[in-house]
Parts: sequence; structure tokens; C-alpha cells
Amino acid sequence: MSDVQQRLTDLVKSSDVLLFMKGNASFPMCGFSGRAIQILKACGVSPQQLKTVNVLEDDEIRQGIKEFSNWPTIPQLYVRGEFIGGSDIMMEMYQSGELQQVLGAPAQA
Repeated sequence: MSDVQQRLTDLVKSSDVLLFMKGNASFPMCGFSGRAIQILKACGVSPQQLKTVNVLEDDEIRQGIKEFSNWPTIPQLYVRGEFIGGSDIMMEMYQSGELQQVLGAPAQA
């Protein structure tokens, strides 16, 4: 496993709710990242629960996360180590109520 892939594995395991995005929760730097943050807020995710990784600050992470998840775009949401998807998937899941269930479900033992 490459250093970048190991870093990504460690990041994904380090937080229950992790969003790889452009910018941060306070200052999203693209519309899709901003929409992802708004969806998470609408689901009741508090700033303390959410960890964000600004991919604009680290090109290795920016490229590596696309390979790690086999998903070509950013933002990317992980919940308890599981890849959920980008902002479009998040919106679909939010509208159906599925995202709220994923975020609110207790961690699997």
C-alpha cells in the first residue's frame, strides 16, 4: 500500500463522519462541497461530529482519494469508514431519508 493510500485509510478510520472537500466546513470552495455541507447540517450533523479534509491543500490526497474510493469527483463522504458518495448521491439519499438513517444509525459492532 502506498503512503498516500495508508494516509487515506487512517483518515477514513479516524472519524465517524468524514468529508473530503474543496475548502472546509466554514468556507467551502466549490458549489458541490458547499451543498454537501448544507446536506450534512440539514441531517443534524454537528460541527464537532464532522471532520473535513481540504483536498486543495494536498495534491497527493486530492488525487489519491479518487483511486481510494474509485470515485472520480470531490466531495466524497465517508460514514464510519464506509464510502457513501458525492454531493449528488448525498442529495438523493437525503431526499429519500436514507442519509439520515446512515448518519443516525449506531456504529456496527
